Amino acid sequence: MSAEPNNSVIFDENQESFPNSPESLTTESEATVTDEAKTVTNQAASSEEFSLLGGMTIDALQEEIDTLKQQLEEQTQQVDAYKKRYITLAAEFDNFRKRTAKEKEELETKIKGKTLMEILGVVDNFERARTQIKPANDGEMGIHKSYQGVYKILVESLKRLGVSPMRPEGQPFDPTYHEAMMREYTDEHPEGTVVEQLVRGYTLGEDVLRHALVKVAAPKETDPNADQSESSYIPSQELV
Repeated sequence: MSAEPNNSVIFDENQESFPNSPESLTTESEATVTDEAKTVTNQAASSEEFSLLGGMTIDALQEEIDTLKQQLEEQTQQVDAYKKRYITLAAEFDNFRKRTAKEKEELETKIKGKTLMEILGVVDNFERARTQIKPANDGEMGIHKSYQGVYKILVESLKRLGVSPMRPEGQPFDPTYHEAMMREYTDEHPEGTVVEQLVRGYTLGEDVLRHALVKVAAPKETDPNADQSESSYIPSQELV
């Protein structure tokens, strides 16, 4: 006896519906269609936004960028011009400051020199008195020492003010510091050598306050008068 085929369908009791039931297929199809619709919508929105940016906003931004670049370049050029002007003004001010300081120093030296020249005349008289006056007794010696004390005070004051006496004897004649008043025809000194200082010269710092009046050596064979060793002396200021 042959067995009859069993046409019954065996399924899980816990399964609510068939795997490929029409209801299940319909739900999945609807979900897929919904996702595709969202994707299409997003793409359309992005495309529209890109179109707006490309057609309007990007061009406007590019134009704004170009304008800002041009303004930046102009400002940079202006800053460079200001820097150059500042450097020029700083150099001009520095030169002005140095020039003003130098002019002030020269003016002070000039005023000081005029005042000191008056004092030098007094010093000259003291020096002449020291060499020409010979005290004969104790009283005269006391007077001599007294005014020589004043002379020393004057000399010390001049030193503190920057005044220095010249000592040109034995040096070559230099018109920057010396003024030739006499010649001495001699073979004992080279030609053009200062053999004697007739009136003392002075310097104030590095400047000449008063030229030294000097006697200058000349070759003996050039002496127009063999019996005279000196030519006439015409002083520029009175010695006695």
